[in-house]
Amino acid sequence: MTPKSRNITWAHSAITREMRAKKNGHHSSIIWFTGLSGSGKSTLTRRVEEKLFERGCQTYILDGDNVRFGLNNDLGFSPEDRTENIRRIGEVSKLLLDSGAIVLTAFISPYRTDRDVNRELVDSGDFIEVFTKCSLEECEKRDPKGLYKKARSGEIPNFTGISAPYEEPLNAEIVIETDKFNVDECADMVIAALQERGIFDGDKAL
Repeated sequence: MTPKSRNITWAHSAITREMRAKKNGHHSSIIWFTGLSGSGKSTLTRRVEEKLFERGCQTYILDGDNVRFGLNNDLGFSPEDRTENIRRIGEVSKLLLDSGAIVLTAFISPYRTDRDVNRELVDSGDFIEVFTKCSLEECEKRDPKGLYKKARSGEIPNFTGISAPYEEPLNAEIVIETDKFNVDECADMVIAALQERGIFDGDKAL
């Protein structure tokens, strides 16, 4: 997108991303968790962060509900607002990526186009999509916030999976079937996949 502001110039830091990676002992990356409400995104994201933190990694979580308290408190759940919500998170994630952090995001992010736009913000390999695959039936059975019940009764309009679409990833880097494994097993799968991709090397530095 072209900024509305004119006469602006990007300011480059003397500290590069590569320098931060060397200091941290790991590469930075955006780990983008996507899936239906109740599929385990937030729970899994927190457990993965704990495991990364135990390894000495610099991490930060951007959670779907949390950002709507501040950064995105002016947005609702219309298709246009959902797109803008994810666009802003993509830009924040890019900044945190440059800071040297492993950024973990937990957003339904229902539209493939929106996720792909954020993927294109960064270099190849920096955006790792994690699909928390879980049947709608199981998500409704869990319904930790009581949202599906409200959506079914018409109290919540534009609810993903009920009255609004969810477009599953076609080629996610990581697919975790959260209705078949417990949270620790799922987290270990994510950690193993990140290690295989060279984000970090075993339990220690690069």
